[in-house]
Parts: sequence; structure tokens; C-alpha cells
Amino acid sequence: MKNKLSLSYIKRRIILRISKYYRELTSHDRVLPNYIIIGVQKGGTSSLFRYLLQHPNVVPGFKKEVKFFDGNYQKGLEWYRYNFPFTTQISDPHAQTGEASPSYVFHPLVPQRIKEALPNIKLILLLRDPVARAYSHYQGNLRKGQESLSFQEAIEQEQSRLDGERENIIADQKYPMYHYLVYSYLARGVYIDQVKNWFKSFPREQILILRSEDFFNNPPKVFQRVLTFLGLPDWKLDNYDIFNFGRYEKMDPHMEKKLRTYFYPNNQELYEYLGLNFDWENL
Repeated sequence: MKNKLSLSYIKRRIILRISKYYRELTSHDRVLPNYIIIGVQKGGTSSLFRYLLQHPNVVPGFKKEVKFFDGNYQKGLEWYRYNFPFTTQISDPHAQTGEASPSYVFHPLVPQRIKEALPNIKLILLLRDPVARAYSHYQGNLRKGQESLSFQEAIEQEQSRLDGERENIIADQKYPMYHYLVYSYLARGVYIDQVKNWFKSFPREQILILRSEDFFNNPPKVFQRVLTFLGLPDWKLDNYDIFNFGRYEKMDPHMEKKLRTYFYPNNQELYEYLGLNFDWENL
């Protein structure tokens, strides 16, 4: 049985390598994306990405999270291109393709990188209550074995864990982002700083900002907003299952209150800046 499994694994690896080599050779015949779902992590990006793939005018690429503009940027634009369909597959005027890398929104250098490569790209940003997002982020890290601290300890140690990480990433594009991405429970929820950074590179009309709770509660309605934004024909799905949905114990009320207090001024600034009230304080 072990030998059979090993042989099966080897075959899969060979097929993947051949596929990768083929895509590298044909990258010049492939398109770049029409849209990117840039975040946020734990905000519904997996579900929205899968809904779009079911649209008859959306041609799938090879993966959801390409992570080119942050983790793979040094590989060059041709590497990025080989993750998408052939030009001939996008010949229909309504055809589109895209990706969803929720780490993009949090990386300080990504907005300008995307602007230089894809100035007309359409960007979709789902914003989730930062308290719920932080706790979901933590629970995901627990499941993956990336966290050994309690939630309270992880929050208390975040600043020391991330000290100097952002500056190092800006200074060196090869600097590893592991700590910056994994342990940023609070930092990822300070949306006002991230939104302002994106608006430095893109006009507001190129970024569709959605409230994740609206998407979770009424996915057909929000999905139609996305289709309108992308210029895709209306389309209704047979079902709107939520993907990558985690189940875990409720947050300690004391910690929730503490985080609500922490995020309150940032949320208020975000509401005023966007002219939108996400009303996360009353969930």
C-alpha cells in the first residue's frame, strides 16, 4: 500500500512539473487578469472567487492565490502570466479571468506594484469586522500548527513579534514575510491604513469595497454587485455555499470587549474616510 501511494505521489509530482514547464513555455501567449480580489483574509474571498468561477464568462486560471505581488514578485511578470489562460480563451469581449490573494491588501508595496503592471485592473476588497477577523485568523493558525499561544497571549505579544517587520519588507523585497502575515491579528484589522495606501495608487472607482457581513448574509445580492462592477452579465448560481468556513468556540467576552475598544477609533476613521458605516460595533 505504501509503495502504491508513493508511486501515485511521484506521478502527481511529474504531472505538475510537466504542467508548470508547459505553462512557462507558453506564458507569452497568456493573458493577465482583469480583476483581483485583494482581501481581506477571513473575509469571504474564497467564496466570492468560487462564485465567479461559475460564471459562464469567467475563464479560470490555475490557482486562487497566485501571491505574485508579494511573495513571488522577484520571479517577474512572465511568471505571473503563466498562471492565467491563453489569449485565445479570452477572445469573447465579455470573457474575464482573475485571482484572489487576500495577503495583497496588507502588504505595503503591493498597491504600487499592481499599479505599474496592471494600471486598469479592477480590485475587490471585502472588509470583515476586525474583531471577528482577528479571532478567525487566530483559530486558523491554531489548526495549521502556526500558533502555540493563547489568543490573549498572541494579542499581547503581537507588537514584539512584528517589531521592524514592515520596515524590513519595504527595504528588502526578498525579506521573508512569515511573521508579518501570520501574527498580524490586530494589524490586519486596521483597515484605514491599508485603504489609504491603496487609494494612493488607484482611484476609488477601480476598487469595489464590500462589507463581508453583507456578503455572508445575502450572497446573491452582493454577488450581483460584483458582476456589475466587473461588467459581467447578470448570473444567478444554483446555490451560494460559504467556503472555507471555520467552526470554533466563541471568543472570551473580556477579550472581545478589549478588541472592540482597540478597533473603535480605527473603524470610525474608516467610516468617515469612505463615507460608509459598516456598523461593526452593533453586530
